[in-house]
Amino acid sequence: MSGQRAAAEPYTTRFQTEVTAVDGRKVWLETSYFYAESGGQPADRGRIGDVPVEDVRLVDGEHVHVLAEEPSFSAGRRVMCSIDWSFRMYCMRAHTASHALYGAGRRLLDDLGYGGFDIGEEKVRVDFETSTEIDDETLVELDELVNRAVWESRPVSWEEVPVAEARDREGISFNEATEEEAFRKGRVRVVTIGAEDDDERSTNGSSDPWDVAACGGTHVRNTREIGPVTVLGRSNPGEGMTRVEFAVGPRAIERRAVEKRTTLAAKRDLGVGIEDVPDELERLRDERDSLAERRRTLERDLVASRLEGGERIERDGAAWLVAAVEGVSGDAVGEVLRERAGEFADVVVAVGDDGSPFVAVGAAGDESAAAVVDEVTDEFGGGGGGSDRFAQGGGFDAGVDEVVDWLG
Repeated sequence: MSGQRAAAEPYTTRFQTEVTAVDGRKVWLETSYFYAESGGQPADRGRIGDVPVEDVRLVDGEHVHVLAEEPSFSAGRRVMCSIDWSFRMYCMRAHTASHALYGAGRRLLDDLGYGGFDIGEEKVRVDFETSTEIDDETLVELDELVNRAVWESRPVSWEEVPVAEARDREGISFNEATEEEAFRKGRVRVVTIGAEDDDERSTNGSSDPWDVAACGGTHVRNTREIGPVTVLGRSNPGEGMTRVEFAVGPRAIERRAVEKRTTLAAKRDLGVGIEDVPDELERLRDERDSLAERRRTLERDLVASRLEGGERIERDGAAWLVAAVEGVSGDAVGEVLRERAGEFADVVVAVGDDGSPFVAVGAAGDESAAAVVDEVTDEFGGGGGGSDRFAQGGGFDAGVDEVVDWLG
């Protein structure tokens, strides 16, 4: 048999068998329907006799059951074993949902490859290798397609086929590195999410399978058993890879409720229908950006006005301008000096307070802006730096007026 017995008979959760060996808290059984952690799916929980099972591992092809404590039974005894059905079913739903998500990816993403998956307590992740950028809109489309596959009640089946045959079959997701347990003695276990049920198929004529993949995990028999699925978000674990996270069951329902409340709150606050929320948000973003640009222009004009009112002096044959520029940001001062210092003087020194005193220097002649900042910090402390054309500093032990007076 290729793969684990639990994968072949995932609905079996109670069985009686003989204990073949005991080593402290480790137990070997003649027959085991416990799923051993593999390929991103966690181990089953449950009991052997009356002792809780903490972990199940595959060691040299055998199931090693790690118990919470040393058992009272010994080798040769028959024991009743029970698997935690709630957690088993969660894993079956989550694992099948990952195949449904990959099937959705087949329909939306280019150059698709499978990079692995992992079932966690709260969420599941699937790693896609794809040249397609998975943006927010793509996440919504993936979410919609997965839930349609659930609603369509597509049958889920598994079979063993020769590896060579599987390699020749077009459309099988095939990754020996991530699905090692699906392969054994030249055969591979293939899981198929098929075409829609007969009633649906007769309505629209669809007969194509949703997804076909080499897999050694446990699955439900029909996509309707998956229940609600909610795509949570994405991240980039490596170049050319996108990780998509989703939830099933209660966590999916909770997340969908949060999204619903957020959407309704936006609808209420914006005063538009739900379908118009995106357009209204885009309009407000454009308005915000326009106002920010207008504010930036006004602030730059104010900087220029402050500079025009500064003190003009001559130093070492160069024209200097020293001005207090309070009431404007250091960023705005820097922008003006970088672009326009030569319009005002050979050296322009602006002293302001953007939460703390600062100096910004723009130089268009032979004088170094960085050298001017060094003079100021030598006198008043603090630090700074820059280039010959533009430099800035701050952290002075003096106020704006004192620095301006010293420079003048």
